[in-house]
Amino acid sequence: MEKDYESEMKIAAFMVAGTHSGCGKTTVSLGIMAALARRGLRVAPFKAGPDFIDPGHHRLVTGRDSHNLDGWMMDRDRNRQIFRRYARNADTAVVEGVMGLYDGFSGRDESGSSAQMAKWLGLPVLLVIDARSMARSAAAIALGFRVFDRELHISGIILNRVGSATHGEMIREAIESTCPDLPILGYLPRQEDLEIPSRHLGLVTAGDLGPDAPHRDKLADWIEDGLDLDSLLRQTGGYELHEDIAAAPGRPVHLVSRPKGATGKRVRIGIARDEAFCFYYGENLRLLAEAGATLVPFSPLRDSHLPEGLHGMILGGGYPELYGERLARNRGLLEEIRRFSGAGRPIYAECGGFMFLMHTIRDLAGRQHQMAGIFPLACQMKPRLQALGYREITTGEPGILGPAGTTVRGHEFHYSNADLEDKGLSPIYRVTDRKGTIRIREGFVSGHVLGSYIHLHWGSNPAAAANFVECCRQ
Repeated sequence: MEKDYESEMKIAAFMVAGTHSGCGKTTVSLGIMAALARRGLRVAPFKAGPDFIDPGHHRLVTGRDSHNLDGWMMDRDRNRQIFRRYARNADTAVVEGVMGLYDGFSGRDESGSSAQMAKWLGLPVLLVIDARSMARSAAAIALGFRVFDRELHISGIILNRVGSATHGEMIREAIESTCPDLPILGYLPRQEDLEIPSRHLGLVTAGDLGPDAPHRDKLADWIEDGLDLDSLLRQTGGYELHEDIAAAPGRPVHLVSRPKGATGKRVRIGIARDEAFCFYYGENLRLLAEAGATLVPFSPLRDSHLPEGLHGMILGGGYPELYGERLARNRGLLEEIRRFSGAGRPIYAECGGFMFLMHTIRDLAGRQHQMAGIFPLACQMKPRLQALGYREITTGEPGILGPAGTTVRGHEFHYSNADLEDKGLSPIYRVTDRKGTIRIREGFVSGHVLGSYIHLHWGSNPAAAANFVECCRQ
């Protein structure tokens, strides 16, 4: 039965944050989620920051979609609204932090940090300390994190990668003598086989691991054996979800009103979803549905035909370069996508989806694969990162995202590039980074097809989602 905002609702809610990237907070977060879910609790997972990969793992262990919270792409009220919306039908909400607890995009303040998000949401923080190769020094770390921001509520410490019970008790004694009011929730032994390997865009995706129940049980056992979960739930219980916070107009620089006509007939929008195309912000999909779209998943890897009766299409990011040969062999689907574009139907493609619409993708082994060819571009994978960071785009002309001047925030992260010179393509995006520095040549149009390397979060401007749906209606 759906909970009612009018009645008082309380759940256990907390953030799992780390002292630094690589301390094991993702594995700890997954273990806690797996253990709580195995107890029969409904776990609402969240990820601070723009990352797509961790939310996929969250879904694997909880059975529920994970949603991104981000202090730059969206304002405080929008983040609070998203958190409450997806936590309302859960028993507990777990937010995995990003980088180190106090790390954001400024050295002068908390902007974009896990600490900022925890304060915005009113969440207690469980701090993961990598205890490998240290003992009493862990107490200095705990004390420093505790006093650095007195407004932040660090409710407990989790010691990770502890070498032995003796090692763990030594650190517990040091922290309890230094910070007697800071509970040690437990210590977790080093267990390398629980760590998730990396790929060029970060950790490997949940699709790579598959629905591995033994691995989930191993994560849950690791947490149950090492942490006092009952104490954790008692300490973090009582989070109130009775207030329904609507996103305020907020920053006029990128939040604009929804266009008229968003309540018209429903339209069918194809969503490419498989191992090659798996990067979607869940809130983007919700906004499309709210604007009147029926989302129809299809697989460019497996389906020989597009779903019937589509009015529009979205090709998200992922790893098309790893599946280039299979995508190229699916000639029937590639031809249908070309015909769909030629008929003037709207297509929005970002990052991996944009690459899929180019003429070719050349992988790191030098193999070239023919793609849809809607954009006269050749894509080349590189061994080093080609672009990384937050972006704000403003459209220079009307299009499928809205009128000229439509502004949306997002994130860019890719290892490929394409030669954009002398291809007869004119970018429609004016792109700035988070510092306001102008970047060049992004957002390319062919008919009603828009392609870009930038992953946009339509939570920063819901009108963009509604505009795309409205364009599909026409």
